[in-house]
Amino acid sequence: MPSETGIAHSYGVASSNNAPLLGRCSGFVAEHPQDAFHLPARRTSVPEARRRVSALLRAWGAAQQVRDDVELVVTELFTNAVRHTGSEKVGCELALVGTHIRIEITDQGGGGASAPQVQPGSVDKECGRGLFLVGALSESWGSRPDDSGLGRTVWADLPYTAAAH
Repeated sequence: MPSETGIAHSYGVASSNNAPLLGRCSGFVAEHPQDAFHLPARRTSVPEARRRVSALLRAWGAAQQVRDDVELVVTELFTNAVRHTGSEKVGCELALVGTHIRIEITDQGGGGASAPQVQPGSVDKECGRGLFLVGALSESWGSRPDDSGLGRTVWADLPYTAAAH
């Protein structure tokens, strides 16, 4: 369902525009703070995804290190979805569950059937470091086919701590 900004949000998921109201969205009581959005699968959408995630994490009261790490993981996964798939749009979902934040980036497919993998020697290359960084910053990460069976969701769980007041 499109919001006033024209961005589609998942049903029952609080928009980042409503981050201070995270317990309630259209009568739905969220068990955990979460947000979802879709952007066109273009390079120019990557910084927009990073800005949205940064604003959301500030609203959730995340510590600066958490914001930095999540922004980097979202940047790498979103970039991979844009570069390596034939998607028209890419979805991003964040959920705060206890002491972890779950990031899910979903593409529409068209980039081959193989799951993303860290490439050997990727630390020393200009391209290919993304998944190495995701693995280094995440407690766990992986991928699965999306609900349609055509695309793929790449997820990562990062530790969450609130900012000191």
